[in-house]
Amino acid sequence: MTLVFEAVLIEWRGPAPFVFAPLPEDAAQAIRQVAKEASYGWGCIPVSAVANGSPFTTSLFPKNGGYLLPIKVSVQRTTGLGVGDVASLQIDLP
Repeated sequence: MTLVFEAVLIEWRGPAPFVFAPLPEDAAQAIRQVAKEASYGWGCIPVSAVANGSPFTTSLFPKNGGYLLPIKVSVQRTTGLGVGDVASLQIDLP
């Protein structure tokens, strides 16, 4: 499953890297349909992602009925993305 969307990056003092992209409701709904099979525990779901053209791997974190995509520090540095910026994103679930 591939999802493409834009999101305003937020800060959340959960696990590092503290900068996250909240998934839009339609994307979160699509993921909820496969979450049970895709999760490796605690609701986390491994994904391949691209943020403003920079590819990386990570896991989605469940939060308040939706999901957060952590933006790795190396990706933040490469793309110049930070809290409050709008990111063009793609995620692929294996």
